[in-house]
Amino acid sequence: MYKKILVPVDDSKASLKALKEACALAKQCGSSLHAIHVVDLAQFSWSGTGYLQSSEVHEASKEVGSKILQRAIEVIESYGVAHEMEVLENAGEKVASIIAKSVKRNECDLVVMGTHGFSGVMHLLMGSVAEGVLRQVDVPVMLIRKADD
Repeated sequence: MYKKILVPVDDSKASLKALKEACALAKQCGSSLHAIHVVDLAQFSWSGTGYLQSSEVHEASKEVGSKILQRAIEVIESYGVAHEMEVLENAGEKVASIIAKSVKRNECDLVVMGTHGFSGVMHLLMGSVAEGVLRQVDVPVMLIRKADD
């Protein structure tokens, strides 16, 4: 059915729930997982673009991303599912676009991701990475809602 499932992971409960769902599905289908974490370097841009070029920022971001992926590995391995991991850096692009590019580059045929389920003003202010991914990929997207994050 599905050969490779992409799962974006972060520190949220929604992400953990989506990861577990993706693992269960991958185990059932004999699929592999491609887990990614996007480190948003744009949060450091208030001090100018020169700071974004800093090797210290890149090292720190990779270290944080690696720690998040290490926690994901523990979950994935408990299901006995084949997997790949990737830390991606973002310096201003929309996170949904980075995820969509990873789906295509890694030839994934399903995306499983958590969503916080914001609506109304919160959705307007926060936007929706999940909605952006839905609009940009040509593969099925399974959204796992965890509203109490």
